[in-house]
Amino acid sequence: MVHTTERALSRATGWARFPRHHGRSRPIFLCTAVSAGLLAGCSSSKPQEAPPLVSVEAATVVRKTIQQKIKTDAVLYPRDKAAIVPRITAPIEKFYVDRGSHVHAGQLLATLENKDLAATLTENQGAYQQAESAYASAQESSPHDLKLARQQLEAAQQVFDARQALYRQGAMARKDVEDAGLALTQARNQYALIEKKYNLQAAKGGLTAAKGKLAGAQAQLSYTKILSPISGVITDRPFFAGETPPSGSPILTVMDLSSVVARARFSPQQAAELRVGNEAAIVTGQGEAGTTGKVVVVSPALDPNSTTIQVWVEAPNPGGRLRPGTTVTLSIVARTVKDALVVPAEAILSGSDGAKSVMLIGPNGVVHQTKVETGIQDDREVQIVVGLQPGQKVVTKGAYGLPEGTKVTVSTPAAAAPAAEKPGS
Repeated sequence: MVHTTERALSRATGWARFPRHHGRSRPIFLCTAVSAGLLAGCSSSKPQEAPPLVSVEAATVVRKTIQQKIKTDAVLYPRDKAAIVPRITAPIEKFYVDRGSHVHAGQLLATLENKDLAATLTENQGAYQQAESAYASAQESSPHDLKLARQQLEAAQQVFDARQALYRQGAMARKDVEDAGLALTQARNQYALIEKKYNLQAAKGGLTAAKGKLAGAQAQLSYTKILSPISGVITDRPFFAGETPPSGSPILTVMDLSSVVARARFSPQQAAELRVGNEAAIVTGQGEAGTTGKVVVVSPALDPNSTTIQVWVEAPNPGGRLRPGTTVTLSIVARTVKDALVVPAEAILSGSDGAKSVMLIGPNGVVHQTKVETGIQDDREVQIVVGLQPGQKVVTKGAYGLPEGTKVTVSTPAAAAPAAEKPGS
C-alpha cells in the first residue's frame, strides 16, 4: 500500500524514488511536499481585495460674481460735530435744551447774563446819535463856497454816470466819458480842500468812530445768545445754569448723527486697491449687522508715525443706532469680478513652493491632483482663473493627504440645526 501511494505521488509530482535504505526519511519528505502543495492551492484560490473607498465632501465649480474685500477695525465718528465755546466769559443765565435734545441750525440753546452789555449798548447808541447830529449840523452850518462845491461834486457825478450808461449802450463816444470822469475827479478834489478848511472832516470822523463802537457793543450783546451752528443732537452739557464756564471751555456739544464716518488705517498696499465710491459694510463688535456705506476719503498722504493711510467710510445711521466712539469692523469691496469660476476656499491646496492645486473628482470617482491659478478671494470662496471648468467637482473636506488616484465617495454635509423659535412666534 505504501509503495503504491509512493508511486502515485512520484508520477504526479515527478519526484524520483529513493533507495529503500532511506525509508525512514521518505515519509517526512512526502508529508512536507504534500503540505506545501496544499498551501499553494489554497493561496491561488483566495480572491483579491478591492481598494477601500474614502469618504469626502465635495463642491461643484460654478460661475458667479465674487468680490475681494479688505477688512480692518475702525472707529466711528459723527458726520458733523460742534463743541460750542462762548465768545465771552459770563455766567450762564438759562439752558433751553438738555442732553439728547434734537436741535436745528440757528436754534437758541442758551443765554448768558448780559445786563452790563445791554447797558453798554445803550450808551453807545446815544454816542452815535450825538455824533450823527453833530455831523449834520456841521454840514448845515458850512459856508456858501462849501455848499457850492458839494453841489458841483453831485452834478459831476450825475454827468459821469449818465455818459457811462450811454457808452455801454453804444450811444456815446469813449472820449466824452473820459472827459466826464476828469471833471468828476476835479470836483471831488475841490470839495475835499474846502471841507478840510472848515473842519467838517473832524465831525465826519467822530461819526465813524461812534458807529464802530456801536457795532462792537451790539456784537458783544449778541454773543450772550448761544445758537446751534448745525442740526443734530445735544450730546454733552457739562455746566448748570448760574455757573461761569472757564474761558475756552465748551458749554454744549452738538453732533449730527444722521450719518456716521468710520475712520480706519490701511497699509499702502491695501489702500492702493481702494477708491472713493467703493462700497463698504460696517459690522458692530457684537457681530450684528450694522449698515452699508461708501468710501468718501482715501488720504493722499502717508502717516509718518504709523506708515499707514487713513480711509473714511460714510454710512447712514437710521435711528442713531451706531454711536460715535464705537470700535467696529470695516469691510470694503476692493474689486468685483462677474461671471467668475468659483470654488470654496477650503478646496485649495498650497504647496511648499506656493503652487495652488485642487483634488479633482473624475467621472469614475477617482481623484486627481490638478494645478490651478487663483484670482481674487472673499471670506469663503476663491476665483479660479486657469485649471477648472464649470460643473466639475472638487474635494473640499478630506483633500489633505489624499493620495493621487484614490477612489472616493462623496458624503453629504450634516444639515445645520434649525434655529430655536422665539417665544410667541
